[in-house]
Amino acid sequence: MNTIIVIPTYNEADNLSALVGELLALDLESLQILVVDDRSPDGTGESADKLARRHENKVFVLHRQGLRGLGRSYLDGFRRALAMGADVIVQMDADFSHSPVYLPAMVQVLAHADVAVGSRYVPGGTLDEHWGWWRRFLSWWANAIYTRLILGLHVHDGTAGFKAWTRSALEGIDLDAILSNGYVFQVEMAYVSERLGYRIVEIPIHFEDRRIGRSKMSVPVKLEAAYRTFEIRLRHRRLRPRHRRKAAIVQSEA
Repeated sequence: MNTIIVIPTYNEADNLSALVGELLALDLESLQILVVDDRSPDGTGESADKLARRHENKVFVLHRQGLRGLGRSYLDGFRRALAMGADVIVQMDADFSHSPVYLPAMVQVLAHADVAVGSRYVPGGTLDEHWGWWRRFLSWWANAIYTRLILGLHVHDGTAGFKAWTRSALEGIDLDAILSNGYVFQVEMAYVSERLGYRIVEIPIHFEDRRIGRSKMSVPVKLEAAYRTFEIRLRHRRLRPRHRRKAAIVQSEA
C-alpha cells in the first residue's frame, strides 16, 4: 500500500528537515513524502529540493506558482499524490503540531474507514499546555458550537488539519468544488466528507504548539473562517452519497 504524506509549507525551513527525518523513520510500508511549497521566501523550497536529492524516490517537491494559500496547496498536493498512485494520502502541518507518531494508527484505521482524523476533542485528545484560555475557548467554540450548529457536523474536531484519506475518498470528492483557501478549508473538507457519507474515525492526539516560528493563524484568518462557514453550508448542503465522483482525477497544473 503506497502512502503519500502531503505537507504544505510556507516559511518552514527550520522545521522541514527534522520532520522528514522522523517521518522516514516510521514503520510504514511504501512511505513517500510530497512537500508542497508556496514560494517560501525563507528558502524552504530549496531545503525541500535538497531533501529530495538526499532521499531519492522517497521525498518529492511540488513548487507552486499560482495564487498562494493553504487550501490551494492541499488541493494541488492531493491531485499530485493521486497522480503518483497513492493508496493513502495523509495531510499534516510542517511545524510538529501534528506528531508523526500517530500516523501508523491513522493509516491502520483506514482498513475499516474512509477518513481518519487526528482529533483534539475526543476522549484522550489534548491541547498544548501553553495555550492560553482565550485560544482554548476559541478553538473549543469553533468546533463544539459554531461549526456543529451551522453545519451539523458530527466530527468533534472539524478544524483538524491532521487527516488520512483513502484514495477512493479523495477521488469521490469534486476537488474543483472546494473553494475555501484559508484554514476554513479543513471545515469544508470535513463537511463535504460527511455529506457524501464517508466513514470518518477520530483518533485522539496531543496537539503540540509549533516548535519553531510563528503561527499563521491570525485574527483576520479566524474571522474569514467564521463567515465562510455559512458559504460552505450553502454550497454543499444538497450533497448526498450518490454525488460521489467516479471520474479519474487529473493531475493539477500547479
